[in-house]
Amino acid sequence: MNRNYLAGIAAASILTLSLTACGGSRGGGDAAAEGGSNEGAKIGVAMPTQQSERWIADGENVKSQLEDLGYEVDLQYANDDIPTQVSQIENMINGGVKALVVASIDGTTLTSVLDQAESQDIPVIAYDRLINESDTVDYYTTFDNEEVGVQQATSLLTGLGILDAEGKETGAAGPFDVELFAGSPDDNNATFFWDGAMKTLKPYLDSGVLRVPSGQTDFEQAAILRWLPDTAQDRMEDLLTVGGGERLEGVLSPYDGLSIGIISALTSGGYSADELPVVTGQDAEVGSVKSIIAGEQYSTIFKDVRELGKQAVTMVDALMKGEEPEVNDTETYDNGVKVVPSYLLESEIVTVDNYEESLVETGYYTEDELK
Repeated sequence: MNRNYLAGIAAASILTLSLTACGGSRGGGDAAAEGGSNEGAKIGVAMPTQQSERWIADGENVKSQLEDLGYEVDLQYANDDIPTQVSQIENMINGGVKALVVASIDGTTLTSVLDQAESQDIPVIAYDRLINESDTVDYYTTFDNEEVGVQQATSLLTGLGILDAEGKETGAAGPFDVELFAGSPDDNNATFFWDGAMKTLKPYLDSGVLRVPSGQTDFEQAAILRWLPDTAQDRMEDLLTVGGGERLEGVLSPYDGLSIGIISALTSGGYSADELPVVTGQDAEVGSVKSIIAGEQYSTIFKDVRELGKQAVTMVDALMKGEEPEVNDTETYDNGVKVVPSYLLESEIVTVDNYEESLVETGYYTEDELK
């Protein structure tokens, strides 16, 4: 009886170990798990909108690079409508995709549809925007978003003359009147941008070198839902009214689309082209780069989406081969359920002084595109 009992324990232990091994990180779908091939597999790519040139570029970059590796691609844009994105992802799953690359509209609304992906062993890569409240998201690729916020604030301080080109304090005492904008509250990145920027600006706000005439210094007050330029323009017009008539010298803007709306409000509010405040931005969109060249917008943050797309594609390709994708951050991005293994890329401040080197010489834009 003892021998039989011990044999039973051994058999149970072997079964448990086998189940544990099979229950490791998902990757490659059923075919890779069974030693088959995912060559030519269909990959679903869900992008939030075609209303931003940045997202159009992202989608096309990912699609073309996946196709270059022989994969079939189902690329969909949801035009910032959450039910549409949920439906698109559901259709991708039902259509037989072997992996999903998802740039979410609202990172908290995809839990149920991604559970369907998990039930079919379809790995999920969150693209640039973290998917929250879901244990189904397997990997995340993005830029160092807090550092992007630091760069935005640093460029604001440099444009105001508080810091020099090397980032050293000049001794400028101010006070400089500035207003603050934040991104969409349903985009996880927006809080990282804000936190990085406010960490950088706080010493100058505390000392009085910077002043916010409206007094609106909380994220909730500064946030622009869905990153809409018209909403930013309306808020800037309101701020010019409530600010007591003070002439602004700077505006922290986290995105080029918002910057265009902000500048429109400023020009219609009486600011001439040569007296516009220092206005920051992000994404190096063509319109804003032209605005920088024209001396209107001061800066943008260049995030090379070619590299972001390349990293997403590299992750997909590894998963399709049954391999574990490379990551360089396993601590920062907690989605409320798990810390998502991530790969972070670097970004760069672009102004009129370096746009040619950063954007033209690297082939991101041609000179003709920026005329």
